[in-house]
Amino acid sequence: MFCEKAMELVRELHRAPEGQLPAFNEDGLRQVLEEMKALYEQNQSDVNEAKSAGRGDLIPTIKFRHCSLLRNRRCTIAYLYDRLLRIRALRWEYGSVLPNALRFHMSAEEMEWFNHYKKSLATYMRSLGGEEGLDITQDVKPPKSLYIEVRCLKDYGEFEVDDGTSVLLKKNSQHFLPRWKCEQLIRQGVLEHVLS
Repeated sequence: MFCEKAMELVRELHRAPEGQLPAFNEDGLRQVLEEMKALYEQNQSDVNEAKSAGRGDLIPTIKFRHCSLLRNRRCTIAYLYDRLLRIRALRWEYGSVLPNALRFHMSAEEMEWFNHYKKSLATYMRSLGGEEGLDITQDVKPPKSLYIEVRCLKDYGEFEVDDGTSVLLKKNSQHFLPRWKCEQLIRQGVLEHVLS
C-alpha cells in the first residue's frame, strides 16, 4: 500500500517510551526512499504521456501519486526530526559521553550530529560565566538543598570537592556532597541519591 512503510517508521517511534531511542531503522527508511523513487518515476512517465498524447485521464493518478510522495516525505522528516530531538535530550540527560547501548542504536550521521551538538553546547557554556564558563546542564531542576547524601555504586577513586578536599568514592560508601558536583556522576550511574 501507499505510504505504509513511512507510517510504520512513525508508529515505531510513537511506540518507544519517551526518553528512549529505538534502533535506527535503516532498512525501513531505504524502503520508503525506494517507494518514493518509484512513485516519482511513474509520475514522470505519466506526465510526459499526458503532455504528448493529451491524456487528461492520467491527471488524478498523477495527483494521487504526488500526494503519496508528499506524505512519505513528511513521515520521513518527522521520523528523523523526532530522533534528533531524542538524541538532543540524551545529551542533557547523560552528558557528553553516551552509554554504548545508546550509541549502538544511532546511525553514523546521528553520531556526527550528536558530536556537533555537543561541541556547540560546550562552546556556548565556555562563553558564559567568566573564565571557567558555566555548566548549564547542571541543576536542570531547582535544588531543594545544596548538599545531598549519595551512595557510591561502583569504585570511582578520588573526587575533589570545591574547597579542595578529596573524597574517596568506593563502592557502597555514603557521602554528603554538594549537589552540583554530584549530578553528573549520578547520571553516569556512579552515585545514587539516597532519599531519607
